[in-house]
Amino acid sequence: MRIAQQIATQLTEAIEQGTYQSGARLPAERVLAEQFGVSRPSVREAIQTLVSEGLLTVKAGGGTFVKAQQDLPTNPLVALFRENPEYRFDALEMRHALEGNAAFYAALRATDEDKAYIQTCYEHMIKVHGSDDPMDEAKADAAFHLAIAEASHNLVLLHVMRDLFELLQSSVSHNLDKLYTLPRVFEPLKGQHFELMQAVLDNDPERARQAAQDHLVFVEESLKSIDADEARKARSLRRLSTDAV
Repeated sequence: MRIAQQIATQLTEAIEQGTYQSGARLPAERVLAEQFGVSRPSVREAIQTLVSEGLLTVKAGGGTFVKAQQDLPTNPLVALFRENPEYRFDALEMRHALEGNAAFYAALRATDEDKAYIQTCYEHMIKVHGSDDPMDEAKADAAFHLAIAEASHNLVLLHVMRDLFELLQSSVSHNLDKLYTLPRVFEPLKGQHFELMQAVLDNDPERARQAAQDHLVFVEESLKSIDADEARKARSLRRLSTDAV
């Protein structure tokens, strides 16, 4: 994981654990840099990440503060997705628009540290396959794609993609989890993820963009196929129930 992301993660954990409470002012960048043993630019990047996520706020000349709990943003689309799972496909359309570019720029800009983290995420994703909880695989999948977005070094792109993955995972009970449990789906996914990773590692931006787009076409088609299968089963059960009466 990149240094700035590690710092952002540790700051988030500190806030969640109450080390920095709602409304509290964070120590100065210099103090945080000494505390974490890193450079001030890395601390600054971590703070910008958490500001973009709505966890921190910066007051000109006043420092950096933890947002008060009542001011934390809520995503109104989460409830919409839970009640209307077909909106998953709107999110997938957005992924088509974003992830190809994320992969393209990651292949251009990824550092050795970025590449090592992408490989680690890929290996973890394969390792958790077959977990008792499909959400473990869904989260590992998201971490892999977000590692590539991080490697694009575009903070706005990374923030938008994180929101999309949160929305998609909020609808996991609506067949998204089955992507990771069906062998006919998992094996192609594994190959697509490997191709995407390898294109980034090889610094081949056009190949990376195409790999991302091919992967998302497969995901969308697979979800539609799974939805159709579930609908057929539901109709069959209703028919059997009616016949029994």
